This record gives sequence, C-alpha cells and structure tokens, in this order.
Amino acid sequence: MHTISETSTKKAWAKVIAQPATEFPATKLPILSGEIPDGLRGTLYRNGPASLERGGIRVGHWFDGDGAILAVHFTEAGATGVYRYVQTDGYKQEAAAGQLLYGNYGMTAPGAIWNQWFKPIKNVANTSVLALPDKLLALWEGGKPYALDLETLKTWGQDDLEGLKENLPYSAHPKRDPLNGNIFNFGISPGLNATLNIYKSDSTGKIKQKATVTLDGVPLVHDFVLAGQYLVFFVPPVRLNPLPLLVGLSNYSDSLEWQPSKGTQVLVFDRETLSLVSRGETEPWYQWHFANSYVDASGAVIVDIVRYEDFKTNQYLKEVATGETHTPAKSTLWQVHLDPAVGKVTAIKEILDRHCEFPIVPQVGQTSRHTYLSVHRQGADSSKEIFGAIARFDHHTETLATADLGENRYPTEPIYAPDPQNPDNGWIVTVIYDGNSDTSEVWVFESDRLDEPPVCRLGLPSVVPMGFHGTWKPA
Repeated sequence: MHTISETSTKKAWAKVIAQPATEFPATKLPILSGEIPDGLRGTLYRNGPASLERGGIRVGHWFDGDGAILAVHFTEAGATGVYRYVQTDGYKQEAAAGQLLYGNYGMTAPGAIWNQWFKPIKNVANTSVLALPDKLLALWEGGKPYALDLETLKTWGQDDLEGLKENLPYSAHPKRDPLNGNIFNFGISPGLNATLNIYKSDSTGKIKQKATVTLDGVPLVHDFVLAGQYLVFFVPPVRLNPLPLLVGLSNYSDSLEWQPSKGTQVLVFDRETLSLVSRGETEPWYQWHFANSYVDASGAVIVDIVRYEDFKTNQYLKEVATGETHTPAKSTLWQVHLDPAVGKVTAIKEILDRHCEFPIVPQVGQTSRHTYLSVHRQGADSSKEIFGAIARFDHHTETLATADLGENRYPTEPIYAPDPQNPDNGWIVTVIYDGNSDTSEVWVFESDRLDEPPVCRLGLPSVVPMGFHGTWKPA
C-alpha cells in the first residue's frame, strides 16, 4: 500500500483524507489576517465525512465516512471553534472494536455474506445540518437525524421529531420557509417501488403533517425545491437493481444503474396540503443539488439546477475516498421553466457553462439575483482535482465573480451569513484546507466582493476535511 507522499500522482487535497480527522474542544480561534466584521454574529455549522478508514481498512465511498461537525461561534468576544464526531451508535461500536463492522452506501459489511442480510446499514450522520432553536440535527439520507447540543456539539441521540416513529428516513436537504419558519423535508422508503415520504414541520422541527406517494422503482433522490406554494421533485433516471444487493454480491452504490430511457420524472406537490398536484416527464439528467426555485409573475416555477449529463459523478465521488480521482463528471448551472399545473417543462437552458457544485442562495423559494457556488480554479483538471475556488453568479449580468484561493487550497461550500443591518448584502463564510501547510482556516468574504481578499482569516487548531453541507444560525 502506498502512502500519500509516495504516490506523486495524488493531489494536495488527498492529504486531508488520508487519516481520520482529530476533534478539538472549544478553542478561541486566532485571527490570522483582517478582523471579524462587527455584524457577523452567530454560528457556522459544517458537516462532512471525517474518518474514511478504521483498523487500516478504507471505506468504499466518500459518502461512507463517519460524520463530524465543526461549529464556529462568532460573538462580541471573538470566534470560538469546536469540532466533534457525531456519536452515532455505529461509530461508537466501531470505535470500541477498532474495525469496520457495518456496510454502507458504497461498501458491504465485512465478513461472511450473511452479514449483509442481518446487519443494518450504519447511519453515518455526515451529510448536512439543520439548526433548530434548541438543538442541531446532523442529517443523513437513509435514517433519522441525530440531535446535538448547539454550543458543545455533544451528541444527544437519534431524534424522531415526533413524526418518524415508523423508522422513516429524514433526508439531508430540508427547506425552511424564510417567512414563517415552516420546514419541509422528505425521505425515501425502499421497496419494490419506493415510497416518497414528505414532511411538514413547524419552526421547532416538530413534524405536523406527512404524505406519501409511490415512485417508479427505487430511484436516487437527494434534493428537492420549495417554490412559492409548491414542493417540486425532479426524479432522475437512476434506479436500484436490487438483486445483487439482496444476495450480498454488491453494495448499494454499485447497484445503482443509469437508465436514461426513463427520463427525468417531475412531481409537483401543494405545500399546504402536501397533495400531489401533477406528474410529468422531461429529458434525462442527474442532479445532486438545486440552487433555488420560485414562482414568477406568470405562475411558472423557475428552477436553477446543477446538472450532470449522466451518473458518472457517483464514480468520481467514490474515487475521492481513495485520494485519487480520474473520472470526468462535469456539472453546470441550468434553469428550468415548469408549468406546475400539469408538470410540464416548458423551457430549459444552460445559464453557466462552468463546472460547479454546492449552490447557495441567501433565501430559498424566492427570487435571488446571486447564486454562490464551488468551482474549479481556471486551468484545473476537474477529473483529478476537487473544487479549489468559490464564486458568485449574477443572474442579471450573467457574470461570475471568483475568489481564487491560491494553489492547493480547497474551500467547502460557500455559506451565506446575512448582515442584519444591510438586507442586500452579507458575508460568505467557508472553511479552507491549505494543502501547502496541511492546515485548515475559516475565511470570511464580503458577499458583494467575492473577487477581493477575505476580510478575515481565522486559524483552526487541527485539520478539518472538506465536507458536504453546512448552515448559518444567526445569533
């Protein structure tokens, strides 16, 4: 087995995932440059896979790593950071055993083939976070959320939000209405034909309403959109082939098949009743994430999507866990116009021909002039690198302002923190891994000056690997 240093073809980002990340307790963060803006008060929370091996054995996919949460609290006294693994049941059992015990998205359970049948998949709680008034939820696709303390990140345990008692899963991309605080989310229950479960919660996260609809086969649905009075799902043509999975010959990820002849299915729901308004179908594509969606003056639903032409992105993300990628999987920003009454796509076009991901807008469900994205540096080989810059796309001028962080520096998703004194602007907060010095930092940018140097850089006491999603909770 080669180490990172021995394998010259590996990029600088590979160092950060070579070893499990190290937790740190509440620590005052040093200011490396600039100063913390006066109005920046609240907490940045970030989630992601922080351990991709145990007992010398690597996991099978980037999605399989144990989740760890970074919290950076911004107060009058400065910034304090804390970083802790989510103490899931599976994490605690594997830590005690010193070895991997469970299967997951991209791996089967170690040992005899019957282990695949009798051992449940481990909830790794590694994908996103939802900050509620009294707790933080660590989210994952296939199970219940784990609740944590907002300040200390102590894990309290699984949370059913008073509505997941039937073992229903709670997905990683909830949508919060900025006007009334209601929260919408979903979960997929497997079966011969999967069930889409839709949830409506109050601002505390308590589930008040549920609905279900049967899907075609078992698709992979990662995200959805809130647009005015609608919830909209675009179901891509990826389907699970259950046979190799059931007999233990393959893992979940490798049993997913790209079936473009099925097209992309469109499901539109009423946000108040959660009833199905319409079904439709359009051309095939794959998406992990939506940037935004809203209803325009004509009543059409406008959806911005980070779109892939196929499902090769899954193979690329599998390779990330090895520290060396080679599969090209370009995604660009597209806009879809949808007639919600009949589920018909009336127009679709690419609006940004630049490889991008992790789109963020200041408020979902409403028109937004700007979309913030992770992008590659100019000239980077996207099949071998991960995202090395963040950018702001201006929908009015169709221009892109890019924050180039320098060679061998890798940002996480650009999180928008609003300025309470200036509703038109705020800050972009991101966590940077610097492969030159093997350190991690928190960088703060003015949201309207992303192509200028950060207004503040904070040092972190240990390396925090690139992860998936985060959120900002105002003070």
